[in-house]
Amino acid sequence: MKIRKAIVPIAGKGTRFLPATKEIAKEIIPIINVPMIHYIVEEAVNAGIEQIVFVTAAGKFSVEDYFDRNLELEHFLERNKKFKELELVKRIGSMVEVTSIRQKEQLGLGHAVLCAKDVIGDEPFAVLLGDDIVRNRIPAIKQLMEVSEARTGAAVIGVMEVPKSETDKYGIVKGEIIDEKTLRMTGMVEKPKPEDAPTNLATPGRYILPPEVFSVLKTIPRGAGNEYQLTDAINVLCQRREVFAYRFEGERFDTGNVHGYLEATVDFALKDPEIRDRFLTTLRERLLKNGISL
Repeated sequence: MKIRKAIVPIAGKGTRFLPATKEIAKEIIPIINVPMIHYIVEEAVNAGIEQIVFVTAAGKFSVEDYFDRNLELEHFLERNKKFKELELVKRIGSMVEVTSIRQKEQLGLGHAVLCAKDVIGDEPFAVLLGDDIVRNRIPAIKQLMEVSEARTGAAVIGVMEVPKSETDKYGIVKGEIIDEKTLRMTGMVEKPKPEDAPTNLATPGRYILPPEVFSVLKTIPRGAGNEYQLTDAINVLCQRREVFAYRFEGERFDTGNVHGYLEATVDFALKDPEIRDRFLTTLRERLLKNGISL
């Protein structure tokens, strides 16, 4: 069955970006002039997703507004003959169908996914975490969709290699190696110590899941952090059906923390032909002014 819908959980408080997130949604903070959430939705749209289901919380209205039409702004741009900007904002407002579901309590990623059950219905779906931006010619979630389709609709978990010393920051998959990019999973371990990690393949927030996962999420107990963990539900799925891990291609940025956000900002600026040269000049001047040599 064609994957048409994607869940994007955005109910987090964004405490690492305080005080900005006291008043605005973290996901709207821009990388240069484009909000972080735009890149997540754009990845899904470029993969063929037709509907985005945001799982939100109080204070996230700006994310919904961003993907809506702003007729007042459009009329203003048209009157002032700013046609390039007009086309840009009209395209954002019509790029995909958006639905929002309120997660009234933050009870974990598994709970957030379960909140979207009625909108997803009885069909497979994608999950993209809003903190992880992946840049690649073929969208990361599209790569997982193709693997799922080739394996008769199997669940597919996107993974990347991480240093063994950093396994305690991620969910780590385990299982049987099929080829250089694919592993048939027997389970996942949440943030294992390096000496206990079964592999160094970590899950940075891209999933293709069957609707069966909803019934599993209804029955699992609270896990790590006293929350309902998607990891625990995937472990149950591994015992019932084939679940694959796939090492996708692409450069991933963890914009859930300030350091990763700065890395993404610098990288995007260096790859933008319109601002790259000016950015490099400014960077050199700032380094010189502050007595820093590289």
